Amino acid sequence: MFNEAVFGAVDELIVCEGLLDALTVWCAGLRNVTGLGGPDSWGDEHSAALERHGVGRVIVAFDNDVEGNAGAEALAERLRGEGVEVFRVRLPEGSDVNDVAVAASDPADRLAELVSCAEWIGSGIAPSRPAIESLSDAVGAGVEEEPELAVDEKAGPEDLVSPLPAGSPEQQVSPVPVGPAKAPDVQLIDGQAVVVFAQRRWRLRGLERNTSFDVLRANVLVSVEDRFHVDTLDLYSARARATFVVQAATELRLGEDVIKRDLGRVLLAAEELVEQAITDAQTPEDTKIELDPDERAAALELLCASDLTDRIVADFGRVGVVGEATNLLVGYLAATSRLLARPLAVIVQSTSAAGKSQLMDAVLGFMPPEDLVRFSAMTGQSLYYLGESDLAHKVLAIAEEEGAERAAYALKLLQSEGELSIASTGKDNASGRLVTHEYSVQGPTGIFLTTTAIDVDEELLNRCLVLTVDEDREQTRAIHSAQRHAHTLDGLLAKTRSGEVTALHRNAQRLLEPLAVVNPFADRLGFADVATRTRRDHVKYLTLISAIALLHQHQRTKKTATIDGAAVTYIEATSSDIELANRLAAEVLGRSLDELPPQTRRLLDLLHEMVTALAEETAVTAADVRFTRRQARERLGWGDTQLKVHLGRLVDMEFLILHRPTGPGPFAFELAWQPTDSARFLPGLVQVHTYDEGRSGSEGQRSGSGRGPVGGVSASSRPGDDTLFPPETYGAEPLGGVEASETTTGRAGDDRVVVEHAEVG
Repeated sequence: MFNEAVFGAVDELIVCEGLLDALTVWCAGLRNVTGLGGPDSWGDEHSAALERHGVGRVIVAFDNDVEGNAGAEALAERLRGEGVEVFRVRLPEGSDVNDVAVAASDPADRLAELVSCAEWIGSGIAPSRPAIESLSDAVGAGVEEEPELAVDEKAGPEDLVSPLPAGSPEQQVSPVPVGPAKAPDVQLIDGQAVVVFAQRRWRLRGLERNTSFDVLRANVLVSVEDRFHVDTLDLYSARARATFVVQAATELRLGEDVIKRDLGRVLLAAEELVEQAITDAQTPEDTKIELDPDERAAALELLCASDLTDRIVADFGRVGVVGEATNLLVGYLAATSRLLARPLAVIVQSTSAAGKSQLMDAVLGFMPPEDLVRFSAMTGQSLYYLGESDLAHKVLAIAEEEGAERAAYALKLLQSEGELSIASTGKDNASGRLVTHEYSVQGPTGIFLTTTAIDVDEELLNRCLVLTVDEDREQTRAIHSAQRHAHTLDGLLAKTRSGEVTALHRNAQRLLEPLAVVNPFADRLGFADVATRTRRDHVKYLTLISAIALLHQHQRTKKTATIDGAAVTYIEATSSDIELANRLAAEVLGRSLDELPPQTRRLLDLLHEMVTALAEETAVTAADVRFTRRQARERLGWGDTQLKVHLGRLVDMEFLILHRPTGPGPFAFELAWQPTDSARFLPGLVQVHTYDEGRSGSEGQRSGSGRGPVGGVSASSRPGDDTLFPPETYGAEPLGGVEASETTTGRAGDDRVVVEHAEVG
């Protein structure tokens, strides 16, 4: 009478007062039941079985009479003391389970309803328990049904034999576990889901490939001991499930109703796993990192430093980067501009092994990893299928421009439009027809590329700031010295401490907010207009000013403006931001006006130096000097392939004249170009000075006596700051020295302004 077999397969047990009531519940399809010999017959062996099998809930279905109620209360008190939840089936007064079943037109549904509505009789707040709404819900999976056994009437319990063999007239299928509805226990083992119902083990593979809620395709294997059936099917397809049920029942020698019930529960478990995976994939990952008070204080101290840009350049030196002050600072500002509505894009161009990758890695190393998306190469449409917000306010870095050649069109759109969208044809899972799906990726996104190519896509190039690595011999010597120093004890210590510098700048970047930047001097600025491409270069120049202001946001007052009913927070650019932008633009953007690529221009300068030296050595004029490619290769140390490409370009653009030999012998070159100072300038930039009210009169047109007069050139009392950008960097005077100046005055906020329209070196 003691149905202990059920204890090991369920977590909810129905206990009846007598055997007849237990058999009545069993016949109604609720197999998680056992009977007692009376209302006070619960013994230690029952409690031990509960504990041994981990059953945590008992439903008491005792008679609703004096003895039954007293026995139920006593049993409930004992079970509560053993940590078991207790529920009581409320039968009609004076009746037992069998009376209710006999009186009901549908005994199974009536008993299932009473069990599902059992009253909680524990202490505290009653927990929720899933209701059993119908017999099909009540007849679950997971409890062993007692198999029919061939029994020798004279034998003892140990002499029981196995179930009758399959295929015999008496037994066509093996008896199977059934029981109350219960959430299956799903285990994820090596990327596959495993569900076990009694002896039946279900294994599902390939669930991770389901990326929509319309299909639930999986490789399903069900096994019992050494028998199994496996197939790949869409669990949402009724026809596929029906076929699987028939074939699995035949292979496993089980009833089809059991396989069908199991498969239904497996479907629900798989659906829950897939839904969770899709939801997790569609939910943006929260990558925000909280800084502790010490980290925040150190980062704020850096951002509020009056010499912030100088410290940035110095910190690059502390992490092992030699020289390249302008390139590093421009790259840092471009990466910071990811927080603007229209970020800057950067392409680092140099010959192989010149250090372009180190420059990019140094800049991106100061950026938070969660704001970086880095690839070695990209296919043509790969960007379109990223998550919608995967690139928003981030830096997209690609190791080599050649690796992104097929994605160049997408990169250009991302830089110009700030977003990507594509219409792609796919199959509708419901109808099977081809339909159009739209995918979009939102920016804004900063872009960082490196390349050794001489000819880069012009459309991509004019959307980027072009940084050229310093390849002079002096720079090479400095790099060699730094490399040797890195192998000393001091170098080892410096490398160890470089992590602190990197962490400081990453934390500082995390404290920057994507604010709008207003330039109160914008209407008074100027820019070169000698070529149509300066229309884009002008936008880069203005964005560079905004990036500098954004970097200094913790040193500026945040202001609020109401636009179309919405409050917009912004900061204002200052004259010092424009001054720094002018210094950077004079070198970086000045290259955009050069008809020669940076490396070709560098070769031309070196050839001029070589020809001048040869002219002095041979006592002839520079126009009479002829040189071969071999002579240039030996004196300049350039590779033959690289030299051939750049010399060919200089010949095509008539900077060199090619002399063909009349007989055997090499071709010779003649230099047909002389450098001019105008090539060193970016014309049209404007220097903006602001003066405080203490020195400027409230209505005066010039500064007070505390400063020198403002005229054609700046007074000597206000020297240019050439500590970070010395004049020799540009081959021109410091920024304080200007050419062809025109002075105007105006107001910006509470400050007097004097604008010098100048050709700035």
